[in-house]
Amino acid sequence: MAEKVLMKGNEALAEAAIMAGCKYYFGYPITPQTEVAAYMSKRMPKVGGTFLQAESEIAAINMVIGVAACGKRVMTSSSSPGISLKSEGISYLAGCELPALIVNVQRGGPGLGGIQPSQSDYFQALKGGGHGDYKLIVLAPASIQEMVDLTFKGFDLADKYRMQAMILADGTMGQMMEPVSLELGEVKEYAKPWATTGTGTHEGRNVVNSLSLSPAQLEEWNLSRYERYKIVERDEVMYEEFMMDDADICVVAFGIAARVSKNAILKAREKGIKVGMIRPITLWPFPKDALKKAAGKVKSFLSVELNMGQMVDDVKLAIDCSKPVYFYGRTGGVIMTPDEVLNKLEEIEKGEAKQW
Repeated sequence: MAEKVLMKGNEALAEAAIMAGCKYYFGYPITPQTEVAAYMSKRMPKVGGTFLQAESEIAAINMVIGVAACGKRVMTSSSSPGISLKSEGISYLAGCELPALIVNVQRGGPGLGGIQPSQSDYFQALKGGGHGDYKLIVLAPASIQEMVDLTFKGFDLADKYRMQAMILADGTMGQMMEPVSLELGEVKEYAKPWATTGTGTHEGRNVVNSLSLSPAQLEEWNLSRYERYKIVERDEVMYEEFMMDDADICVVAFGIAARVSKNAILKAREKGIKVGMIRPITLWPFPKDALKKAAGKVKSFLSVELNMGQMVDDVKLAIDCSKPVYFYGRTGGVIMTPDEVLNKLEEIEKGEAKQW
């Protein structure tokens, strides 16, 4: 069995990035992800890498574009308002089709909000964030081990599909400590024939660019990108099923909300309420097929989130609105308790709950 070490989520994620071959990090401190930057500032010089605290989040994401264009593994991290500032640069990365890993350790909002955990950047991560037609691979860890594993996975997926991967972690995942294994396996090497090489000759020189003044050409670029997205949706969906074999109610939750929900489900089972859970690990691609299959067996769904119900519509769409979908959430940095989720499950079981 691999030896485990006790690490904080942000620091475990940063170490995993280094082990995945990331030698370039550009960021800016903001709670609750500041430990990522602090850890990188100490470790990067020791592994021959580059750490740079940029003058702003906007500068940081544009530095990411430069390194990604050179074909190197690169990462940036921030928390909610900082990701908003990076959104234009993320769109440029998508337009240039440059792989990179972006980490969002979410805090409450909107605006400056607060520094407590949240999941209210779901819309931002999944519905675009920046301008234009593009998608991010969005990975939602529910443990510190998954902070490690999904960081490694995120770099691989970004390189494989020439896309941007985002770790969408709530502040709890960044700040809590758990034992983790850092034995992550072999770093995959992907050919990057598109990378700028600086050869000094016109033959074989690559130009990284997201601008097209030809509508027909821009449409072709977008259509081609979406063909690749179809492959990601087919091959890269990740989710966990928990006690779904005989469930009448299916909870859908991710991150810390899923951990709280597991405890609520166990309490519900003790009371004879048949509840299970589907936990999306990839928020995009969303586990639509798993939910649609579940809709053929369960009576209803409950979406549990640290926001005002941002995932509810995706659950409804996945099941073609074939079953009632309920919602329970807390916002502003408040984390629900297992008893609160249990109370909602009891309302659903008794037929007293209102659909969202």
